[in-house]
Amino acid sequence: MTSLERPLILAIDLGTTACKVALVTPQGRIVAHVREADATPTRFLPGGGAEQDPADWWDVVTRLVRRVLGEMPGARSRVAAVAVSAHWSGTVAVDREGRPLRPAIIWMDTRGAPYVRAITGGFPGVEGYRLDRLFWWIRLTGGIPTHSGKDPIAHILYLKHREPQVYRAAYKFLEPKDYLNLRLTGKFASDYATIVLHWLTDNRDIRRVAYHPRLLRMAGIAREKLPGLYPPTHVLGPLLPGPAEAMGLPAGVPVVMGAPDVQAPALGSGAVRDYEPHIYIGTSSWLTCHVPFKKTDLFHNMASLPAAVPARYFVANEQETAGASLTFLRDAFFYGRDALGDCPAPDDAYARMDALARRAPTGARGLLFLPWLYGERTPVEDPHVRGGLLGLSLGMGRAEVARAVLEGVALNLRWLLKYVEAFAGRRFEAIRFIGGGARSAVWSQILADVLDRPIAQVEEPDLAGVRGVALLASLSLGLLRLEDVARHVPVKAVYHPDPAHRKVYDEKFRAFLDAYRRLKGWYRRWSP
Repeated sequence: MTSLERPLILAIDLGTTACKVALVTPQGRIVAHVREADATPTRFLPGGGAEQDPADWWDVVTRLVRRVLGEMPGARSRVAAVAVSAHWSGTVAVDREGRPLRPAIIWMDTRGAPYVRAITGGFPGVEGYRLDRLFWWIRLTGGIPTHSGKDPIAHILYLKHREPQVYRAAYKFLEPKDYLNLRLTGKFASDYATIVLHWLTDNRDIRRVAYHPRLLRMAGIAREKLPGLYPPTHVLGPLLPGPAEAMGLPAGVPVVMGAPDVQAPALGSGAVRDYEPHIYIGTSSWLTCHVPFKKTDLFHNMASLPAAVPARYFVANEQETAGASLTFLRDAFFYGRDALGDCPAPDDAYARMDALARRAPTGARGLLFLPWLYGERTPVEDPHVRGGLLGLSLGMGRAEVARAVLEGVALNLRWLLKYVEAFAGRRFEAIRFIGGGARSAVWSQILADVLDRPIAQVEEPDLAGVRGVALLASLSLGLLRLEDVARHVPVKAVYHPDPAHRKVYDEKFRAFLDAYRRLKGWYRRWSP
């Protein structure tokens, strides 16, 4: 078979702000890709609202698919499957024809928090959860609806109580990935891994996940308003003529189930064997691995949940603002458009900030950045906590601030590392690093020094999502074996801990934890 005849996977990765589309071989080699930053604006609303327009999602996806096909002559006829990943923990209310009834509620939205507390709280309780309900939720799902209100169950309850006309009119409530699949195939469907954060499924048998009547009853959500469920490797159906024409593809191409933006990069990291860890730094961050067991750590907001890797769980956790901290620094302080001037960020803004951070000494002269700009989920669930810079002095400048931000995110991950290793029951050795943050050599070395672990920077780390969902498509079509995934995901460089920096970061980590303990009460009193 010549290279012009070999099959390709069309992989779509819709992020919270950016969108990427790639043509990927069944073995995970990316042969062409395009991206668009700031493609899907978020509207922040009073009371904790965060919404996006699904029409924006479809527009950018179709536009980028046409672009990537245009960059590779002959690719159109070689596409063997379409696979979608998208930001997780969102809700699109659609009618019977699949039309959105309102803007999509995304993972940042907290307006459903009071309604989650109403269905989960009561006496006697622990950590704010009524004991009998805690028992059933953890026994069946492995977790429980978070009090932050950022899960789809909270979004649906918000609509039920605050927008009852939308709730009544909704035929189905869909995750963003499943909405895009609906546009592609006409199928109202989800999979075992994507549906988890609705907290309405029995996950005890990883091969037969299903909605549970008791959970539906406790939540007060109608089963008929939820999509059918399939394994992550399910082939959903053929691409419909309308969307095929919009994207410039032949109708009938298989559309696979795909995976959300946590599970897909897990495959794309190459860390697919049990207990092999990876770190992701994008808008948010996580540190996870696959495990062969179902388990819950209620006190640190972690659980093993169904993964996109067939018949496996992964350790679910998330830290809210990682790369978003750097974006905030870029837009609010380094570049911006306001009364002080018009200074739009250049295309190489992050590279320039990286160069600044490199100039500052290890420890950023004692400047401590707290990265909790939108609350925190793990290892503490605290929607009130906020970010800050502690220890500013007149002798500091932008270099120290840039480095402090990178170190602050790394310190937050060190906080998480302790509990993920305890959850897995073992110490991790080399940790793979993916996401946009992994393009930075400075950040990679800071992570190695702060975590005291070798950091393996994956090649093309910011494309782990499209690579991962393409590899999942290959597994779905029988074009690849799971045990072969790791050898097809190359490592660009390995960064080893520098013993000379150990003392500085040990002291800074103690200061980091002390800052949270001392300030958490103040944040609770004063945060909006």
